Amino acid sequence: MMPENGLDTLAAFDEIYLGAVGWPTVPDHVSLWGLLLPTRRTFDQYVNLRPARLLRGVKSPLANPNDLDITVVRENTEGEYSDSGGRVYRGTPHEIAVQESIFTRRGVERIIRYAFEEAKARRGLLVGATKSNGISVTMPFFDEIFREISSDYPEVEASLMHADALAARLVLDPRSFDVVVGSNLFGDLLSEVTAAIAGAIGIAPSANLNPEGTYPSLFEPIHGSAPDIAGEGLANPAGAIWAGAMMLDHAGYPDAGTRVLNALEDTLASGTKTRDLGGTATTDEMTDVVVQRLGGA
Repeated sequence: MMPENGLDTLAAFDEIYLGAVGWPTVPDHVSLWGLLLPTRRTFDQYVNLRPARLLRGVKSPLANPNDLDITVVRENTEGEYSDSGGRVYRGTPHEIAVQESIFTRRGVERIIRYAFEEAKARRGLLVGATKSNGISVTMPFFDEIFREISSDYPEVEASLMHADALAARLVLDPRSFDVVVGSNLFGDLLSEVTAAIAGAIGIAPSANLNPEGTYPSLFEPIHGSAPDIAGEGLANPAGAIWAGAMMLDHAGYPDAGTRVLNALEDTLASGTKTRDLGGTATTDEMTDVVVQRLGGA
């Protein structure tokens, strides 16, 4: 998926801006294990930050834009997405596939503490996604550490919720959430739910962060590459633009990041949007309007 010296080349940069990747003839696990996971793990990008907010001009099941402003904090380097395991007795009726989840105290502590800091800076509400009623080892471990760290943040209203019930409540009452923290798998799934509530998966951005700044962080849209519509002008550029705004903010240019996000939201509110959002604009047309609004900002 990338040259042998690819990670060495990327290491020289402060930030990485990634376009969507994927191709029908290349299995998803190849692009994941050949590009995304090595990048996240080599650069210790242990925080996957996925904000969801109902932008002006975007239709959603929610009537009021204030009903949705949620940040999902996903553990990004361990958990369920490990390569520990294997398959035996292939091709026989007794074939077995085993894949192990890896949860370390260091990994769980740092992602939960990051989430508490995020909640402290926002509305002061944090929900931890668990499934300790069905996963008997790793999830109770996650829960214990969550409760330990919560004592350091008395100003944050913190609770644990089973991930399946949490997903349902996100749909039914998104306004009751502020920050959600979850393992690699649960954070991935729940952030897809919040993206859908926000109007379309094409809007959603994603930041893969090394908070200490020892290594570069990576910013990307959540959506895939959609090769079936390549060259047709149908792709929604909002997720990539919002990811770029997050990158500017992380790089120390918050005013520039705010300008980009405001220009995007003003564009959507003016009615210039792609088909997935109910508009008629092409990818280029929508992007051009965002750029024009930036020029006048």
